[in-house]
Amino acid sequence: MKAFIAVLIAALCFEGLNAQCPEPSALQDGEGNKLCARMFEHSSYYYDMSCYGNFLDVYPDEDVPIIPRAWDNRVSSLVVARSCSLTVWSRSKKQGSKKKFSAGIVYHLKEVKQGLFGNWNDSISGYYCTC
Repeated sequence: MKAFIAVLIAALCFEGLNAQCPEPSALQDGEGNKLCARMFEHSSYYYDMSCYGNFLDVYPDEDVPIIPRAWDNRVSSLVVARSCSLTVWSRSKKQGSKKKFSAGIVYHLKEVKQGLFGNWNDSISGYYCTC
């Protein structure tokens, strides 16, 4: 019986770690308002810890051609809400490379290719989100 309880507690602990990234179907801000996306700074090497730390909330139909300076080239993971899409640019004023993310969780933007040799880790300088 003790072994069963230990396994159950361990499973619940691991489930809690995996829940760090919000589910796309339940993405909302602290006041319960629907979000289009949430972008996170400095994702962890471990997938289950990629959504810790500072985050930037993106609301439906938000168009930001110049991301705030504190967030310029700092996004490492993101979550896009169900029925939404997030378009990002590598340079401000919607210049440079462009990528469209549909609903879901991207734990590591370093795994998303940008051109032949680059990736999207710390490369977002503008965005537009629609739902």
